[in-house]
Amino acid sequence: MKLAVSSASFDAALSAGSLTQLEWLDLCARDLALDGVVFDARHFPRTDDDYLAQLKKLAVDLGLTVAGLRCDDLLGRDEAGAAAALEIAWNLGAPLVLTRAAEAAGDDAGAWSRVVDGARNAAGAAKRRNVVVAVRNAAGTQCASAADLKRLAKDVDGSWLRYALDAAALQTPETPDPLLPKTVIALHDATGADDAAAAVAALGNFRAFLVLDVAPAAGQPALAAAVAAARRAIALA
Repeated sequence: MKLAVSSASFDAALSAGSLTQLEWLDLCARDLALDGVVFDARHFPRTDDDYLAQLKKLAVDLGLTVAGLRCDDLLGRDEAGAAAALEIAWNLGAPLVLTRAAEAAGDDAGAWSRVVDGARNAAGAAKRRNVVVAVRNAAGTQCASAADLKRLAKDVDGSWLRYALDAAALQTPETPDPLLPKTVIALHDATGADDAAAAVAALGNFRAFLVLDVAPAAGQPALAAAVAAARRAIALA
């Protein structure tokens, strides 16, 4: 198992401009000693080829793997919008785009169809760009459970659609173990060091990246403690 964080943990600083993406990469490598990073689509000041190449090159120089690009609204985009996000991922050298379904829509009978249509657009763009789409099981969305993700994969029927598994779901009564063969990345919003270690234990011998984030308000010390606890748990596994 390898460890990464997404820039979502630094949302306040990145959004305010008090931290640049280049500085963030350096912090992840030198202060947190991470294996990889996930860029959040919200945090790019620009997305021209030269700038994305600069980010990719710095990640290489720092020994960081670009594990993915987070784009929460990917399934809500049309084909051109999905292709634009996949293009950014490709230019960064990211092998996948992490996303989530829209918020649960209650009695809206057409809500699921729109999720499926969006996933098909994304999967088509992913195939053309050779970048995988990984959908997260996120509470409060239309793909909140393992069953929802499996239903989406069946309705889309595309090999470029995979799962981004929330590690916390492995500790619930509805254990999504059947998802693991198609899970290409795991995520966990840790609340502390003990919680981070529990996420590692729940994932067992998972070989891909665990993206371990904390709420931006918790600050870098809390994130560093969570990463350190997760690394100890991996070493003891």
